[in-house]
Amino acid sequence: MHDQLTRFPRSPFGPSEEEVRANLAGEASADAALSLHDAELEADSTGFEVPRDLTAAAFFDVDNTMVQGASIVHFARGLAARKYFKTSDLVDVAWKQVKFRVTGKENSADMVSGREKALAFIAGRSTAELAALGEEIYDEIIADKIWPGTRALAQMHLDAGQQVWLVTATPVELAQVIAKRLGLTGALGTVAESVDGKFTGRLVGDILHGLGKAHAVRTLAIREGLNLKRCSAYSDSHNDVPMLSLVGTAVAINPDSDLREVAKNRGWEIRDFRTGRKAAKIGVPTALALGAAGGAVAAAVTRRRDH
Repeated sequence: MHDQLTRFPRSPFGPSEEEVRANLAGEASADAALSLHDAELEADSTGFEVPRDLTAAAFFDVDNTMVQGASIVHFARGLAARKYFKTSDLVDVAWKQVKFRVTGKENSADMVSGREKALAFIAGRSTAELAALGEEIYDEIIADKIWPGTRALAQMHLDAGQQVWLVTATPVELAQVIAKRLGLTGALGTVAESVDGKFTGRLVGDILHGLGKAHAVRTLAIREGLNLKRCSAYSDSHNDVPMLSLVGTAVAINPDSDLREVAKNRGWEIRDFRTGRKAAKIGVPTALALGAAGGAVAAAVTRRRDH
């Protein structure tokens, strides 16, 4: 990690160490996402359909946005069932996720502890093993926890010929499994360092969250030639406001209280699938407008209604 950080010149007026780590995580995530996507294309003899709308894409958070609950907890359940670690470790992971969801704030001690346990688990294991476990556990546990409403929104973007990417703190190998199973373009996730196909036990940058997600999306957009003003982003957490603020159309899905307030203040659409109600205040559903005529129409309709 020290070597990674020294790539960036430091000054009292420059970015903080946290920002440098977020940038490293974002760039590594974009690199890994595109690499995995290219590998999927090569492995699929039938080939993927080329997007018809080459400058627009949609970015979806995973936990409580696309998947009910925390994907890493579901994965931990599957690992515990396979005796990879003790059930008490699963309880610890789940409790930290509950605290995070209730408070909406990241506890630094919890993050460090969770990161160290996760890295200790994967150190020395092959990247292929983690991906294979992800496939099994997705089919056993996660497949039944996909929010149908969010999945439908993603499909609308696909039907409009747009790329659709997951953006999550979950390890990129697991996030890619979810994206593949849902027929999405790919996934941006946390990148663990690997050498010769085996994990070293270190992260590249940091866990992908907050500013890291925003940097990953921006980096991917540059490399794919996307116009962020024509892109959309979906999340449940106020921690993803940096990512949501990057795009032309932001949608709060099952939002926490802070994100709901931000969404109301900024005129973002709100969708809540937890109770079956549609909490949006905007007359034209964003994704439907995107599918019919592109993101610019939805933004124009939103502005007119607000006025």
